Amino acid sequence: MTLFAVFATLLILIVAVFLLPPLWLGVKPAASAADRRAANLAIFRDQQAELEREKAEGALAEADFDQARRELQHRLLAEVQPDAQAAGSHRPSRKTAVALLVLLPFLALAGYALLGNPRALDPALTAPRQQVTPAQIEAMVARLSERLKANPDDQQGWAMLGRSYKAMGRYAEAAEAFGKAETLVSQDADLLADYAETLGMSSQTGMQGKPQALISQALKLDGENPRVLLLAGVAAMQAGKRAEAVRYWEKLLPMVEPGSEVEATLKSGIEKLKQGK
Repeated sequence: MTLFAVFATLLILIVAVFLLPPLWLGVKPAASAADRRAANLAIFRDQQAELEREKAEGALAEADFDQARRELQHRLLAEVQPDAQAAGSHRPSRKTAVALLVLLPFLALAGYALLGNPRALDPALTAPRQQVTPAQIEAMVARLSERLKANPDDQQGWAMLGRSYKAMGRYAEAAEAFGKAETLVSQDADLLADYAETLGMSSQTGMQGKPQALISQALKLDGENPRVLLLAGVAAMQAGKRAEAVRYWEKLLPMVEPGSEVEATLKSGIEKLKQGK
């Protein structure tokens, strides 16, 4: 059980301790309220006796005596009215107690599911991840390569191997792997961009030739793909098509983060192309 679950259970138990006993056993009248009323009644009796004494001595007229006595009686009636909170005991409500006992955990879980992050309770998702070393990456890529030798028709595997080699800077091997997955690559703009970039990095001609053809194919599949637009601008610039390069990069510009280094580089490149530099 996670630490969160332990604390949540404790909180539910504390709430239950405060809520359930009054509902299960009923509430008894508060002794302090009864004592207070008894003391006030004694005071009122003393005040009434004082009024009668003043009337008998002639210090209080009949009209004044009647008015004072009525006011005293009103105060007395107000005092002896049953108090809603401290009146008698009420009957136990054991059905309500049982309902609360069942619903408290359910409501707590439902509330967390709606407002919290249930995935954070999964130890597998929150445990610190081990850092993968370059040697481990090399070993995984080598195992994938060996597996593909025994299963050369695995297009997904070859595309994965191509991307792995590309990330490792092994561009010639990456280009070869992408070539073996060409059926799959030809249907995906991102993979076409990877293949074109790999060929451009592994050849002396840059993005000219097959890389440019791959980028044109990618543009037909997804003309709004940022990586494809970037590479299309590079290919057009290398081909001496400045206006075309500007058009691709200006289309890309609103897609990058404002104020970022990428935006600054794009703007600088566009400005230089427009100036013929």
